[in-house]
Amino acid sequence: MAIRSGRPAVIAHRGASGYLPEHTLEAKALAFGLGADYLEQDLVATKDDRLLVLHDIHLDCVTDAAARFPGRARADGRWYARDFTLAEIRTLQVTERLDGPGGRAVYPGRFPAGSGSFRVHTLSEEIELLRGLNASTGRRVGLYPEIKRPAWHREEGVDLAALLLASLADAGLGPDAEPVFIQCFDAAELRRLREEFATGFPLVQLLGENGGAESETDYEALQTRAGLAALSATADAIGPWVGRLYRVDEGGRPRPARLAADAHEAGLAVHPYTFRADDVAPGFGDFEEMVRWFVGELQIDGLFTDFPDRAGAVLNELGLVRQVPRGPAGPGH
Repeated sequence: MAIRSGRPAVIAHRGASGYLPEHTLEAKALAFGLGADYLEQDLVATKDDRLLVLHDIHLDCVTDAAARFPGRARADGRWYARDFTLAEIRTLQVTERLDGPGGRAVYPGRFPAGSGSFRVHTLSEEIELLRGLNASTGRRVGLYPEIKRPAWHREEGVDLAALLLASLADAGLGPDAEPVFIQCFDAAELRRLREEFATGFPLVQLLGENGGAESETDYEALQTRAGLAALSATADAIGPWVGRLYRVDEGGRPRPARLAADAHEAGLAVHPYTFRADDVAPGFGDFEEMVRWFVGELQIDGLFTDFPDRAGAVLNELGLVRQVPRGPAGPGH
């Protein structure tokens, strides 16, 4: 199995979320300490148009919003971040992700649900933390924000793309000097970023399932060779679910699909999600085997993981030298 000379970027998926509740400042600080190259920030908006680092547009699966604000659910029974001010959201306790309001932990072997004292934070607060850690350690760990449900947010009266770019500018972060990727499931939103906003930040097209809530994007069309070639005019990388990049043969062994090679041929880097030690994909014996295979067989350029230390350990074992983050690492970049 040939190993490329470059080292894939280790992207801390919601921070070191395998060890601490996702998208907390504590999880981000731990991910930094465990050697991540990038910290991921999913972004949603509050009632007063502040950018929260939160995976869902809802609050109820990772906070105690239902208990603290019992009368504030919408008709669907969900508590939406958009319905609360930042001051109200700061009163909430963050917990390990539950499978529903008051439900069981999605990953029961992780940090005990309902324990500890964790809070939701803003993008500006995470930028401040990261810049401080970079300054005190001499490292150059990057940001990897995701614009969540942009069309839904515009219906709610807020433009996440504009808020994100303004926040990065206010923090003095520019595409020429800072390691920042911007990711989104919505292909139309990436085109807005490139064409309407003329941003120079590298853009990542996330690949989901057709008909999902994230976007009306036709992901099947995007994954064809023609679709990837067209996408390369807008995006710099793709972020596919790991299952789109391989199949399991009759003997239970993983075999490459065409997507990674076709993306590289189109000049796109490949940053798949999500590598979890407690939820290993079919066809692999353990987390380490999975990372080795994706790096060696598919030549991936980065990987989203809840366990940045374990991913980094595999890359070290393979003799891959750490790169300074500075944008897409795929062919043509």
